Amino acid sequence: MKKPALLALLATVHWSLSTAQKPATEDDFYQLRTLPIPENVNLEVGGLVPLPDGRLAVSTRRGEIWLVDNPYMKSGSQPHFKRFASGLHEILGLNYKNGSFYCAARGELTKITDEDGDGRADRYEAVAQLPITGNYHEYSYGPLFDKDGNMVVSLNVAWVGYGASLAPWRGWMIKVTPDGKIIPWAAGLRSPAGINMNREGDLFFAENQGDWVGSGKVTHLRQGDFAGHARSLAWSGEPASPVKLKYADVPNTGAPIAEICKTIPGYKYPAVWFPHTLMGISTADMVEDTTGGAFGPFNGQYFVADQGHSKVMRMFLEKVNGEYQGACFPFREGWQSGLLRLRWGLDGSMFGGMTSRGWSSTGKENYGVQRLVWTGKMPFEMRAIRAMPDGFEVEFTKPVDRATATDTANYSLSGFTYKYHSSYGSPIVNNRSCPIRGIVLSDDGLRARLVVDGLRDHYIHEVRAEGVKAASGEALLHPVGYYTLNAIPPGEKLTLMASANSHAGHSMGNGGSMTASAKTSVPTKGKPATKAPATAARKSAKRVNDMPANWLNGPDLTVSIGTKPGLKFDTETVQVKAGSKVKWTFNNNDDMTHNCVIVAPGTADAVGNQAIKLGLKGSQLEYIPATPSVIYHTGLLQPESSETIYFTAPEQPGEYTFVCTYPGHHTLMQGKLKVLK
Repeated sequence: MKKPALLALLATVHWSLSTAQKPATEDDFYQLRTLPIPENVNLEVGGLVPLPDGRLAVSTRRGEIWLVDNPYMKSGSQPHFKRFASGLHEILGLNYKNGSFYCAARGELTKITDEDGDGRADRYEAVAQLPITGNYHEYSYGPLFDKDGNMVVSLNVAWVGYGASLAPWRGWMIKVTPDGKIIPWAAGLRSPAGINMNREGDLFFAENQGDWVGSGKVTHLRQGDFAGHARSLAWSGEPASPVKLKYADVPNTGAPIAEICKTIPGYKYPAVWFPHTLMGISTADMVEDTTGGAFGPFNGQYFVADQGHSKVMRMFLEKVNGEYQGACFPFREGWQSGLLRLRWGLDGSMFGGMTSRGWSSTGKENYGVQRLVWTGKMPFEMRAIRAMPDGFEVEFTKPVDRATATDTANYSLSGFTYKYHSSYGSPIVNNRSCPIRGIVLSDDGLRARLVVDGLRDHYIHEVRAEGVKAASGEALLHPVGYYTLNAIPPGEKLTLMASANSHAGHSMGNGGSMTASAKTSVPTKGKPATKAPATAARKSAKRVNDMPANWLNGPDLTVSIGTKPGLKFDTETVQVKAGSKVKWTFNNNDDMTHNCVIVAPGTADAVGNQAIKLGLKGSQLEYIPATPSVIYHTGLLQPESSETIYFTAPEQPGEYTFVCTYPGHHTLMQGKLKVLK
């Protein structure tokens, strides 16, 4: 054996032994490297382009384009920043073609060229005017180039207490011809920060939760599709519109979207839902893994950014009946700011461009550029989840331990959906467990076929494999995935035959085929999951909405708390006397949902983390964990709504905290409640 190969083998063995002693972390496999940014450069990233010569082009929300030399920091040397262009407005997309940059600014698609070769822009050409009214929420993203040379741009709706299309084609994906003609392509978009064209030329966009949008999602769009946001249909009557649906044709009942979408002509159901708070809170950019294995075992899959949670998620797509569907998985948390843009470096690493202005994030920095590098170590993950006629096939990155992988007690499945309505976001509805009837493991130990009852088309299915181990003893790095089952595939279902040895059954060959009479495992330790009872939001002494009858003279103190941009309350500190009677009104004048929770001193972060861990029950519980640390609370409020609660201030003086426990908000959205003697 050659020395480098021997050293690599020894390193792998050493790492495997070390992981047996401690749980693996994301950083063991994918490491973040931060580009140092000069203090005088406000790099609020809106677009990224790795250039063929090794430089990195970065556009900013301040209307600038910067060229970064040595972004890979080779030989330990520092990158160098040079301003290439300025004077534009909020560049939230950037591309490069034939020696020129193309960018989508707020109201213009612009071509920018360095004609004299001095590294600075000389020529700015308006390719097309993008309609705007001046509303702050009218963002523009792109462009992408299609095979015909047209430029693809996506346009935000405005926000006026709800999403509104105040200018032509706002809430649409459009194409712009090389001579500047605008071609409306598809409607129903809300805040389409991420657009992507795969190797087949198919267009996708990533969307945030909001009005008409129950959760984050990625949708494949063909010309004439309607993606759900009804206000965009203000322009469907225009002669150029390929969409003929009218606003009045869209029901606003709050019925489950899995059912109602089938009644709306031209409605395009998402290829993949990204369940709100369970995966992220503000789905942003997406990139297809075209690195050929330089970034690990996920070639051909997609990586999706989340701005609010400062993370990257992973997406597997497949086609069933000619339409895309698939699964999303956690991947890499811990980016330094709100992650908006993803691009592949020349070396197969992933660049992430970040900004938190106007939308605060779990990453504490205001902006940044980081690069994610694969260490070469193989993570133990669910590589893919595929739909089967009678369940799902889970593919792993490493051979599994047969005993744990064939035990039904080590898995859990459930299906749920969201409401379709003009309200902001949606709770999880119609959540039901899906009992597992049997498991078949492939001969190579890489695929487990789960035979499942209770599958529903157009529902999201949570697949958990908490107890499954690798043959080497590792636990799954991320034991959960969410499959959007738009269609149950046709084909032969398995005929299950109970085995005397529940862990020995396997008849799937390495090629992935399985016979109809396959020997399978049967439940031994665990019982099939049963339908969980719905849990209503709690009303208790911690949430009193009517003034107590014994408050004959009314409250001692009236407090009114609102919000301000950046995930903040508009009041930082409130002082009350111990034992006093308090009327507390929370006005949610923001454009997203919030609650207001008063917690014991020093417990705000712990309560916020408990809210995140509520999982599928979180929305039903209005993200109020059952803990003594929660003293008083409002419910979860939609934008432009309010709630008043009445309570008696704690008898114990101290510095309490009021906090929003909606997942992703608690680290920033806090205020002090000082209880005085």
